[in-house]
Amino acid sequence: MHQGQLLYLSRADVEAVALDMPTIIHLLEQAFKEKGAGRVEMPPKPGIHTRPEAFIHAMPAYIPATHAAGLKWVSGYPANQARGLPYISGLLILNDDETGFPYAVMDCTWITAVRTAAATALSARYLARPGSAVAGILACGVQGRTNLEALCALFPIRRAYAYDISRAVQERYVEEMSARLGIEISGVDEPRQAVLPCDLVVTSGPILKHPTPTIEKDWLQPGAFASAVDFDSYWTPAALAQMDRLSTDDHAQFRYYRSQGYFQRTPDPYADLGEIVAGLKPGREREDERCMAINLGLALDDMAVAPEVYRRAVERGLGTWLEL
Repeated sequence: MHQGQLLYLSRADVEAVALDMPTIIHLLEQAFKEKGAGRVEMPPKPGIHTRPEAFIHAMPAYIPATHAAGLKWVSGYPANQARGLPYISGLLILNDDETGFPYAVMDCTWITAVRTAAATALSARYLARPGSAVAGILACGVQGRTNLEALCALFPIRRAYAYDISRAVQERYVEEMSARLGIEISGVDEPRQAVLPCDLVVTSGPILKHPTPTIEKDWLQPGAFASAVDFDSYWTPAALAQMDRLSTDDHAQFRYYRSQGYFQRTPDPYADLGEIVAGLKPGREREDERCMAINLGLALDDMAVAPEVYRRAVERGLGTWLEL
């Protein structure tokens, strides 16, 4: 750290660090182990809501084991997609845990995209069958891309099915992700075609308090794992009720969101990811279990990844130093 200065990292700077997905998953696993042991400070995220179905959240967290302390100020605006703007945007601040002084400010778009996907993969490590080889992606945006990449980092995926309400978006996804990951990806005409044949399913549309769910009971097959990145927006109550194990990443935040009108017909999670990683609660126990993770997205994830981005950026001379 430079006394009296902070490092500003633009989105391009953050992406140039090129932190790889296996490293990100490892960083999250260590952070969730600390959380499971009760050694993390992370209050439920407060927010403001300037438009229906939109949010601007403050997300603070402190991980004493890694001296990671800071806050992400992040927004999610579904209508931005029609404007040609990203759904997610915001900034992340890192503070020195000894003095409290900020030492870095960075764009949070890339970190949010990859750490969310890493949480899916980490959940799948404990809740999916190890040999899972077929993936289904519903909604082919940023999270559809990063989640498939993260799952490919841990599982022997040989084939994927992709669905999006926009045929153009779906076709671009199939072309680009097939080339990027070197696996066979097929676009499908109906959502059920991206669920029925799959070992791993990710739904990653916009987060909606009043959704019109699509995925029905019996679409997710016995033994499959699903990650609902969009909370329960894609899943009917009957489909959710069929889960043998439903986890989240934080009980307190799940209860908070429920109090705000989300998850009104979603079963209570049996465990959070920290409890599972720390060995306090079991992961998958039977081959035929239907398992789901509804990870809400935690400041813990950001504080697991951002300090490593900062460290590598300093090593490579990326970013701009600013006077406080």
